[in-house]
Amino acid sequence: MDNQRIILFFTLSFVLLLLWQAWQDDFAPTAEPQVVTERLLPSSDTNTTNNSSVSTSNDIPVVPKLATNVAIAQATPAEDNSLHGEQRLHIRTDVLDIEIDTVGGDIRQVDLIAYPNEVNRPDDALRLMQDSSFKIFIAQTGLLSDLSAPDHHAVFTAPKTDFVLKDGADVLRVPMQWQGEDGISVTKTFVFHRDSYLIEIEQQVNNASAENWKGYQYRQFQRTRPGDDESSAFIYTYTGAVFHNNEDKYEKYDFDDMDDDDLNRDFAGGWAAMIQHYFVAAWLPEASEKNHYYSKAPQNSPYVLGLISPEKTVAAGQTGNFNSRLYVGPKDQKRLKATAEGLELTVDYGILTIVADPLFWLLAHIYTLLGNWGWSIIILTLIIKLVFYKLSEKQYKSMANMRVLQPKVTSIRERYGDDRQRMSKAMMELYKKEKVNPLGGCLPMLVQIPVFIALYWVLLESVELRQADFMFWIHDLSSKDPFYILPLLMGISMFIQQKLNPPPPDPVQAKVLMALPFVFTLFFAFFPSGLVLYWVTNSVLSILQQWFITRRIEQQSAAKKLSS
Repeated sequence: MDNQRIILFFTLSFVLLLLWQAWQDDFAPTAEPQVVTERLLPSSDTNTTNNSSVSTSNDIPVVPKLATNVAIAQATPAEDNSLHGEQRLHIRTDVLDIEIDTVGGDIRQVDLIAYPNEVNRPDDALRLMQDSSFKIFIAQTGLLSDLSAPDHHAVFTAPKTDFVLKDGADVLRVPMQWQGEDGISVTKTFVFHRDSYLIEIEQQVNNASAENWKGYQYRQFQRTRPGDDESSAFIYTYTGAVFHNNEDKYEKYDFDDMDDDDLNRDFAGGWAAMIQHYFVAAWLPEASEKNHYYSKAPQNSPYVLGLISPEKTVAAGQTGNFNSRLYVGPKDQKRLKATAEGLELTVDYGILTIVADPLFWLLAHIYTLLGNWGWSIIILTLIIKLVFYKLSEKQYKSMANMRVLQPKVTSIRERYGDDRQRMSKAMMELYKKEKVNPLGGCLPMLVQIPVFIALYWVLLESVELRQADFMFWIHDLSSKDPFYILPLLMGISMFIQQKLNPPPPDPVQAKVLMALPFVFTLFFAFFPSGLVLYWVTNSVLSILQQWFITRRIEQQSAAKKLSS
C-alpha cells in the first residue's frame, strides 16, 4: 500500500465517522413524541385532594425500605397575602431567569441570560428547561414518608410572585411553605448567588406533632427525548443522562438504556445529570450521603432520572433539614471543576479525553493572551504542527521521494502489465536501490491522527466557542460560515495538497481522490466555522511544509542526475 492509499483510507474513514454520527442523530430509533400528562400539569381539582389520598402517579420514586405506598399530602388553603393553587414564581438573577411552580416547587423554566439563541438577538435567551406541550425538561424535589410529607404534587405557598437579585446583593432567597394537617410543615427555600448557575435547595421539616417523623428527600429530572429541531443534521453530540461516582466514574445512561432497564444503583456522593450540546443540568448531593440513583421510562410520559437521600428522623417538636444543590447552565469547564468532582467530564471528549484535555488547556491559555478564540485556534494549530514537524517531515519526504520515482514506477507497471508478482518484485528492487520506503509516511500520519481527532472534539464540545466572534464575517465560531468562504478555502487547499502528492497509477483511485476536495467542501459547508478554520489552517501549514520539502528533494534529485 502506498501513501496515496493511506491518505485515501484515512480521509474516507473520517468522512464515514462524520456520516455515521449524522445518521445516528437523524435516523437512530426514537420513541414516539411524548405529551404532558396530568401528573405534570395537575389541575386545580387534583390540588384539593385530601391528605390521606394514596398516590397512583408513576413519577413518584419508591423507596425500597418503605413498606407502604407514599401518600400525597396537599397544602391547606393559603392566606390572603400568599399564592395558592397552581401558579408560577418568577426569579431573575444576573445570569438566570427562572419560573418555579407552586405545585411541588418544580423548576419549570430556565433561561440562560448570557447565552442567547442567536448572536444577533442578544435579548433572546436560550431556554434550557421548559414544560411546553411536547418538549419537557424540568427539575423536581420532594419528600417521602409514611407520615405527612410534600412530594412534587403538593401545593406550596409563597409571599410574592416576583423575586429579583438586587444590585449590590450577592444572595437571593426564595422561600415556599407547605402545611400538613398533622402538625408537619415544610419550608422549601431556593438560594441563588450572583454570577452562579448553582442553586441551593433547602427543605426544612418542622415536626409539631407528637411522634417522630421519618422520611427521605428525592430530587429528579423529567425530560422528553430531543426532537429533530434540537439537533444538527451534520454534527452528532450526546443528549441524555449521565452519572458519576467514585467507583465507576463517568457513565452514560441514554434514553434507550432507560427503555431497556431502570437505573437502580446505590453509592455515596456522586451526581446525576441530563446533558446536551454545550449545557448541563445536574443534581449534586452532599458528598457524604449514600443516595439511591434511579430512572424510569413511563409509557407516553417523560423519562425520569433522580436520586433519593438516606432516611432522616425529625423528633417530635424539632426541625430537620434536607439540603441539595442543582447546577443548571453551560458546560464551562472552570465552573464545573469548581462545583463538583468529575462534573467537567460532561464536556464529553470521548475516549480521547486524555489527549483533548491538555489541548483545551493550551487553547484556553492562548485565549487569555489573545482574547480571540479564532486566532487562538490558529496559534494552537501552528503549535501542533511545530510539535509534529519532524514526523511530518518524514511523511512528506517519503511522498516527495515517491513523486520523484513516479516515472520509473509507471514504467514498471506498463512493462509487466497484469503480471503482479513480477511487477511487485521489480518495484521492491527499485525501492531498495533508491533507498525509498513506500510506507515511510504511515507511522508519522498514524501518530498524529489521535491528536487531530481530539482537537476536533475540543472545538466541537467547548461552549466557550459558542457564538465567539472571530473577525470580518465570522461572528460565531460554533455556526457555519454564512458565506461559505472557509469551506471553499478548505477545498482549494485540499486540491493543492493533492497536486503536491504523487499521482496514483490506478485511474479509479485517481478519480476518487480528485473528487474528495469537492465532497469535503460540500460536507464542511455546514460544519461549525471554528472546525473549518482549524482544518484550513492545518491544510495551509501542511502545504507550506510539503512544498518546501518536495522542492528540496526534487532539487537534490536533479543535482544527483547532473553529477552522474
